[in-house]
Amino acid sequence: MEPIKVYGADWCGSTRRTLSHLDQLGVKYDYINVDRDGDASEWVKRQNDGKERKPTIDICGRILTSPSNQQLEEALRTQRLLG
Repeated sequence: MEPIKVYGADWCGSTRRTLSHLDQLGVKYDYINVDRDGDASEWVKRQNDGKERKPTIDICGRILTSPSNQQLEEALRTQRLLG
């Protein structure tokens, strides 16, 4: 299990951007498609006041919702997952 979980949808541009950015950075992650996983969809809604906002990212217990690439990198550095 990777320390990063990305909850999103294949059709979502922000999800695709986030996954692409993580790939470019060489950061490993688990991708969970909320359209195919009802439990994951409910988890995302609990993190976002009842809204299924994509992507929602869990980095070692720190939750980010639709972060910019810069916000994502800052969170990764804070968790020592990026140099």
